[in-house]
Amino acid sequence: MSIDGPGMTTVRVPKYYQVKREILRMIADLAPGTAVPTERELAVRFGTSRTTVRQAIAELVVDGRLARTQGSGTFVAQPKLMVVRPLTSFSQDLQSEGWRPGSVVLDISEVPASVEAAERLQVEPGTMVHRVERLRTSADEPIAHEIALLPGPLPHLAERLAEHSSLYRTLHEAYGISLATAEDTVETVLADPVTADLLRVDTGLPLLLIRRTGWDHDGRTVEWSTGRFRGDRFRFISRQQLS
Repeated sequence: MSIDGPGMTTVRVPKYYQVKREILRMIADLAPGTAVPTERELAVRFGTSRTTVRQAIAELVVDGRLARTQGSGTFVAQPKLMVVRPLTSFSQDLQSEGWRPGSVVLDISEVPASVEAAERLQVEPGTMVHRVERLRTSADEPIAHEIALLPGPLPHLAERLAEHSSLYRTLHEAYGISLATAEDTVETVLADPVTADLLRVDTGLPLLLIRRTGWDHDGRTVEWSTGRFRGDRFRFISRQQLS
């Protein structure tokens, strides 16, 4: 297929992209969770190869329009989770959008601060800091893997976090620590095998890597966290008021 016109340069549209648009039209009115035909069936339907169909589906998965479950098939994906990044927690972000957030604690321990962590947390290298590793979920679906490093004495952190669920709520209610300002940096990375297994996605799926440094009202660093969010399930919006 090509697109041209008077005074226009001919642009050839790749076959897989044509198939991608056809699939989008096919699923436009389907409910999330609806199974789509197999690669073989789609290849027959669109008169093309399974390789072409596979490429189209792969892009739609990355775009968050389709979801693949190993051993089960390909389905219409849930809408992307829209998260506005103010000074809120993951739980607050999702609750504000009507989603059901959850967390699976993978590890809570004390570790010596690396040189980079020490610089971020304003402590000496080797200082023991709290490490909280969690798998973040929405409606029991894994969507992010987060590791937070926290300085200072936080006695019985595991028990307090179990009581309050939200890390920010735990810091505020159990230890009197409140986040006043934060800096987020966002970049894209590809899912490594370990992260892919945790998030139940294919290795190499694009992820949003978000690093946050948070400070209290006195300018003391209270958090340095790294989160890997599924690029097929998340989009972040930053809102600012300009004078």
